Amino acid sequence: MCSTCGCGAGETRVGGKPLSEPEDDPPQRNGHAPPQQAAEQGRPGRSTIGYSAVVAADGRHRHGAGPWPRAHHPAARAEPHADDAATDAGEPLADAPAPATTPSRMVRIERDILARNDGHAAQNRQRFDEQGILALNLVSSPGSGKTSLLCRSIEALKDKLSITVIEGDQQTSRDAERIRATGVAAVQINTGKGCHLDAHMVGHALDELSPADDSLLLIENVGNLVCPAAFDLGEADKVVILSVTEGEDKPLKYSAMFHAASLMLLNKVDLLPYVSFDCDLAIGYARRVNPTLQVIQLSATTGEGFEQWLAWLEAGCAARRGKRMATVAALQRRIVERAARLAAATGG
Repeated sequence: MCSTCGCGAGETRVGGKPLSEPEDDPPQRNGHAPPQQAAEQGRPGRSTIGYSAVVAADGRHRHGAGPWPRAHHPAARAEPHADDAATDAGEPLADAPAPATTPSRMVRIERDILARNDGHAAQNRQRFDEQGILALNLVSSPGSGKTSLLCRSIEALKDKLSITVIEGDQQTSRDAERIRATGVAAVQINTGKGCHLDAHMVGHALDELSPADDSLLLIENVGNLVCPAAFDLGEADKVVILSVTEGEDKPLKYSAMFHAASLMLLNKVDLLPYVSFDCDLAIGYARRVNPTLQVIQLSATTGEGFEQWLAWLEAGCAARRGKRMATVAALQRRIVERAARLAAATGG
């Protein structure tokens, strides 16, 4: 079970094949064992998650003592006990305060519970940097139009860019099949009861896809505006899609996601004459959460606004390609300089 959000684990399939949990991977299996330093320290700049828990003298967490639900509370999963068997089997535990005679103590626990994921994300990011790949993590509520948006984008760009796609859904491979119908390679990740993709899953999907250098990788996350905000996949940017068939206040209700995103796509604008949706209000709410958030209004159905979106994608790919070429050129200069020094030292 996910230690961050409590969703199911052990059911993930990448390209139809079962995926072992990171804890069970032997060292350096498929290159996805997280670097020890990254696993211990977490990603630079990531805030440590702190929380308080009431723990009885026998080490058991008193359910209901803190603000977190029992199934989601990291402290409750720190040391398994007999009650976990019922919880993991899907039977919720009843609130049961510790006996009055049992002394309790407040334990302040501060740790980065995403450190393991961040280790895998660091490996993915290094791979993207070395290959000049622009990796984007597309996130939204279910039904916002992510897959339709991807299909139209791919049709417009596939003759200009090498594109691969990672599709995330709890069940079925329908979206991956839609993507493959456009002529590009796609791998489906089914998370079972899981509510988000993580960097470990993406690393294995990369092995299946083998994306080309200087290419575009589009990662369609599971439809969910909560947990995907917390999981770094190694991407360059999170792109959040909000449709006009949703509420304008989504950015305020799910602020972590909009704060983590670099770009918001306001989709389905062709439906504005038929729905009660205030675009200016929605954008204002989003920028209240994230003042630097870029916004593009478009329609995956009619193509309205797509010129700006496609230009954003092409500019991002060009920047990544330029960065990789600059890195390669710098390495080549260092090799030439060291060869010259060696020749001078040896009289060659």
